[in-house]
Amino acid sequence: MSRRKVGLALSSGAARGLAHVGVLDVLERNGIPIDMIAGTSIGAIIGAFYAAGKDIGEITGIVTGLSLRKMMSLADFTIPTNGFIKGKKINGWLKSIIGEIDFSDLKIPFTCLATDISSGKEVVIKQGPVVEAVRASSSIPIIFTPARWQGRYLFDGGLVEPIPVRALREMGADIIIAVNVVPYMGVRKKTDAEDMETQKVPNVFSVLIRMMYIMGYQAAQAGLREADIVITPEVGHILPGNFNRARECILEGKRAARRAIPKIKRVLEA
Repeated sequence: MSRRKVGLALSSGAARGLAHVGVLDVLERNGIPIDMIAGTSIGAIIGAFYAAGKDIGEITGIVTGLSLRKMMSLADFTIPTNGFIKGKKINGWLKSIIGEIDFSDLKIPFTCLATDISSGKEVVIKQGPVVEAVRASSSIPIIFTPARWQGRYLFDGGLVEPIPVRALREMGADIIIAVNVVPYMGVRKKTDAEDMETQKVPNVFSVLIRMMYIMGYQAAQAGLREADIVITPEVGHILPGNFNRARECILEGKRAARRAIPKIKRVLEA
């Protein structure tokens, strides 16, 4: 009897998505097979690294090196007609890690999702240059200029498909593990009055990320309902731009994955 194919969906979530590295580490150490990966935004970046054959140690070194200085060095600012950052330096950074490879060259089947800004529909990218696809999937509107892909202008996939579960079903996955770092938009820990007293004025980056979470929240819930197992690292306290807290995110990813291992093994053995 052939083994059922396992797909791994890695959600959007900016810096919180660095928790995906910890999840991958624990799945690998526990012998959980990953037959295919789909990623959105930061999930596309981490997913592409892993699908290209980078080991966990390499990926950990890459993401823990994302200091503020490093992040600023990747920002090629331009006159903001359709975005503040051109993204060419980020393309160069991605190529320095995985090379100029196509999807067909990857070690693990992989796809990533972006948003067509004209139609508002999701775009599933699974062929062509990997770096160009990942750049499209992670291009936050206004912050980045749109990515050009087959005659379309694409932005971050988190706008419409934060947790790419359906893409994995279309790839042929029988069992889907979804890693969710999109924050819950319902319950507030503080009363509105307390929250108003302690809130700081949000910067532009935080506002844009928050808008994307609000817009993509319902889509995220739909993805979670369709997954067989959901891993939810506790990274809600990490701000979207806190890439300097990579080690903390990875640790939370490991903790959440360890909690899920018994259920994953039961599902695989069923």
